[in-house]
Amino acid sequence: MSTPVSALCLLGPTASGKSAAAMILAEHLPVEIISVDSAQVYRGLDIGTAKPSADERQRVPHHLIDILDPTQAYSAARFVHDARALIEQIHARGRLPLLVGGTMLYVRALIGGLHELPAADVHIRAEIEHEAALQGWPALHEKLAALDPTTAARLAPNDAQRIQRALEVYRTSGKTLSDWLAQTPPSGAANPDEFPIVSLEPSDRSWLHARIAQRFEGMIEQGLIDEVKGLRQRPDLHAELPALRCVGYRQVWAWLDQTGPHRVAELIDTGVAATRQLAKRQLTWLRAMQRHAVIDCTSSDTLARVLAAVKAVWQT
Repeated sequence: MSTPVSALCLLGPTASGKSAAAMILAEHLPVEIISVDSAQVYRGLDIGTAKPSADERQRVPHHLIDILDPTQAYSAARFVHDARALIEQIHARGRLPLLVGGTMLYVRALIGGLHELPAADVHIRAEIEHEAALQGWPALHEKLAALDPTTAARLAPNDAQRIQRALEVYRTSGKTLSDWLAQTPPSGAANPDEFPIVSLEPSDRSWLHARIAQRFEGMIEQGLIDEVKGLRQRPDLHAELPALRCVGYRQVWAWLDQTGPHRVAELIDTGVAATRQLAKRQLTWLRAMQRHAVIDCTSSDTLARVLAAVKAVWQT
C-alpha cells in the first residue's frame, strides 16, 4: 500500500521558475501554497524577495508570507512547526498543500527532523556580532574553519547567520556543531514518501545565470534601492539582522553605506554574483535530497512536465 502524500514540494534554485509553475498547478489542482522562503516571511521586504503579487495571492492562497517584522528571527524549527500546522489545516479544507521555495534547510528539517542543539545564548551571540562588526564575517568564518572545518566547509564566508550559530554552539558547549550533528540523531523525521519533491534544475547553468542577471536588474528597475532606503529609515533596523542579510538586501545596504561615487552597475554586478552563489548552494542541497522528479527548467515544456509529474504523485 502506497504512503499517502502529506504535501508536495516544488523546489529549485532562485530564478528557476518555481512561482510560475506553482501558479500553473493552481489552475489545474486545488492547491494552497506554503512558502519555503526564509526572506518572504518578512513584511516590507517585497521587491528583493520576489514575493507573489497581490493578484496572485488573491487567486491562490499563500501561507508564511509577511508573517514577521524584519526585527524578528525565523528558524527551521519554527518553519517545521508552522508548516505541519498548515498542512493539517489545508487537508481539512479538502485542498492540497504545495510547498514552494528555495530554502532547502527548511525542507530537510521538515522531512529529516531536527537535531537537539544547545539553546541560543543572547550574550554570546552579541559578543559574536560585535566581533563580526570589527573583523567582518569572512574573518569569523576563518575562525570557525580552525575550530570546525567540516561545518565551515559547507558555509559561505558571508553566511552570517549560520557562522554565528556554529560559533555560538561551540562557545556555549565546548563541542563543535559537526560533532553535535554526528552524535545527536534528529528527532521528528517523516517518511520521505509523504513529501515527494519535484525539482526544477537547469541543464545549462549559463541559462540560469542569465535569468538571475535579468531578474536582479529588474528588481533594481522596480525600486529595490528605494525599498532598502525606506528600511534604513527605521532606527530599529540594521545590517546584521537576519532579514537584512538576505541576498540582494545585504548588497544594496552595503552599497548605500559607501561614500563617494558609486555606480548602480557595480551594485548589479555584486548582487548578481551573490545570487549566483546562492543558486549554486541551493543546487548542492537539492542534489543531496531524495527526489521524486527532476525537471529541466530550461525546457520549452517545463510547465507541462511539472503538471504531469505533480498529477502522477497525487493520483498514486
